[in-house]
Amino acid sequence: MNLPNSITMGRIFCVPVLIWMLSPHFPHGGWHGEQEVIASLFFILVSISDGIDGFLARRRGQITTMGMLLDPIADKLLITSAYVALVEFNPHVVKPWIVVVVVGREFLVSGLRSIASTEGFTIEASDVGKLKTVIQIVSVVAATLDRGWLVWHFGWFIVPVHLIAVVGIYYMAGVSIISAVDYFVAFWRKIDKATTTRRRTDNDLVLSRRKKAAAPAAHNAAQS
Repeated sequence: MNLPNSITMGRIFCVPVLIWMLSPHFPHGGWHGEQEVIASLFFILVSISDGIDGFLARRRGQITTMGMLLDPIADKLLITSAYVALVEFNPHVVKPWIVVVVVGREFLVSGLRSIASTEGFTIEASDVGKLKTVIQIVSVVAATLDRGWLVWHFGWFIVPVHLIAVVGIYYMAGVSIISAVDYFVAFWRKIDKATTTRRRTDNDLVLSRRKKAAAPAAHNAAQS
């Protein structure tokens, strides 16, 4: 297993660690907000590894089928497990229906990708999908920190942690829905185009066979 795939596998193995960090079983230290800060930093580092393994795979020319399979699985496991854990960790911000939207969107995209693969084409990630990924990371971190602080004070500068968490979570839910619709539209256009092309090919093949079958008959009729 090459280095990029090892990093991807490591991201998968980090999922249960993240769930443990966002659970009541995580040991608390002697200062306020320790669990929230540690869990947030851990999630950020694991999320950054997603870009690192992709960069190394392209830089080293080590893009493999295994990596292409594992990378989206690792991303989905990390994000969905974080939101599921946050339903218990910070229920005032992360509602169950939001998790349903996130998980449902991932199931939809995975299903469409599977169908697209069997049809012989791929659907590239749109700008909306990339924006969704960034918002998901920000919303998870903000929702995690929100359990420990409503605001951060840095002298005269104030960071509204709770406001960022609420806006980020609901904005993420909206972008997830929009990206799902965007992905479905892109899929429908390509599958419709592929179906039209296949029908034309089949029709051309049928006409070709008919011409070949009619040629001997015409030749025999001419000789008689």
